[in-house]
Amino acid sequence: MIMSNTAENKNEKKIRLKVYRENRGQDSGSHYDTFEVPYKKWTTVLDALLYVKSYMDPSVAIRYSCRMASCGSCGMKINGIPKLACYTKISELETSTIECEPLPNFPIIRDLVTDFSRFFDHHKSMHPYIEAKESSVDDTRKGTFSFYQSPEDVDKYLQFSYCIKCGLCYSACPTVGTDVNFPGPQALAQQYRYFADTRDESAKRLDIVDDRHGIWRCHFAGSCSKVCPKGVDPALGIQLLKSYMLGISKNDKVPAKKIEVESIDNRYNSSAKTE
Repeated sequence: MIMSNTAENKNEKKIRLKVYRENRGQDSGSHYDTFEVPYKKWTTVLDALLYVKSYMDPSVAIRYSCRMASCGSCGMKINGIPKLACYTKISELETSTIECEPLPNFPIIRDLVTDFSRFFDHHKSMHPYIEAKESSVDDTRKGTFSFYQSPEDVDKYLQFSYCIKCGLCYSACPTVGTDVNFPGPQALAQQYRYFADTRDESAKRLDIVDDRHGIWRCHFAGSCSKVCPKGVDPALGIQLLKSYMLGISKNDKVPAKKIEVESIDNRYNSSAKTE
């Protein structure tokens, strides 16, 4: 049986979308606009917002990219909780009205779009990269090198490497809201990620966060870990870092061994001779 368009419209589910509106450039104050949007079982909050932009109000400002919870661009406060809009299904919220607001602790640019400049500055201040005395590529000799890590070595930092820098933990942190110089859970957890990596030999990592505005400002609210969409536990990383700084845990990290491997050309030539 084929239903008519009229019958389909009658049975169509709709959700009330309450969207925060503000334009920092115009300084015209803030308000909420409400839209009625049709949805299916699989419709996400991002889908609903894009529907609004396409058919109701193209001036609504949102930020998004991958639509698969990998880039972290579409973070916003949904019904009072920091979430990724592309990862949040309307049917799972079980409410007749969905309130979309910009992430707290971030300066607002326009509507649901916030300024991440300070967030990324804190991230960069952690030196979020491997610092080794010897590079993985030795220019003085031919050939390439790799660093060996056991599965146990990788497990120490693996979950923290899943961070997509969406800023949800930063927005949920009460300390960030009171101290703009506090790096935030994302940056501090990344500091532990590189501190625990056996390939990293930096001797200054703990010094970077050993400050009254640094790691000691964390009061272990735990809200950062609760809102992480990738299952990272920033609160755990911060506490592990504290335990090393207080001497509770001993830093017995053994630097990863540097192993020389055959270059691609050599391996290709060897296989060609064998054939």
